[in-house]
Amino acid sequence: MAYVCEIGTGHRVYLDNQGTQTVVTTLSGSPGQQQQASNGFQTGNWTSPPEVFRTPNGVVLKISTAQGDHFIQVQGSSMSVTSGTPSFGSSQQMQVQQVDSTPASSTPSMEPMKPMEPMKPMEPMKPMNMGDMQMNMNPMEMRMGNMEMRMGSGSPASSSSPAQSSKQFCPQCGSSLTPSDRFCSSCGNQLN
Repeated sequence: MAYVCEIGTGHRVYLDNQGTQTVVTTLSGSPGQQQQASNGFQTGNWTSPPEVFRTPNGVVLKISTAQGDHFIQVQGSSMSVTSGTPSFGSSQQMQVQQVDSTPASSTPSMEPMKPMEPMKPMEPMKPMNMGDMQMNMNPMEMRMGNMEMRMGSGSPASSSSPAQSSKQFCPQCGSSLTPSDRFCSSCGNQLN
């Protein structure tokens, strides 16, 4: 059987002994918004119902087993086993109630997600014409004014128009060159 304790407004802690493990689940929230955290601790089988104490640092859970008492500190959604017996001098023992199940065991199971559909190949892009700029994707070609860039495989563009002829440009200043130039006529850069 599981146990629950209201440790604050909208904040509960559920305790369940599953074999030799104590499962602690904190649940907090308001209508439409919930947060849940669970953690398991090796404690052994319980010999008596758990006890919950409010301390200045949150709550301490006391789990009694044949191997001895175990103490679990709960602060918000953070949980840890404390070493040694904590001092319960100024702490207040809280009411613990027996319940049929913990939130984790009563959560409806979700259906598994369906596998993703295989990706379909994209349709080839059509050539684009944006005023003075033209672009084609296979092979990738781009012409803008008197500049041209070509990448990828494909047949070379025919030299029927000036924009499609093979132009060369100075690597230093970008001025247009002719194939016979050995120096740039604009900046004087020596060409290879």
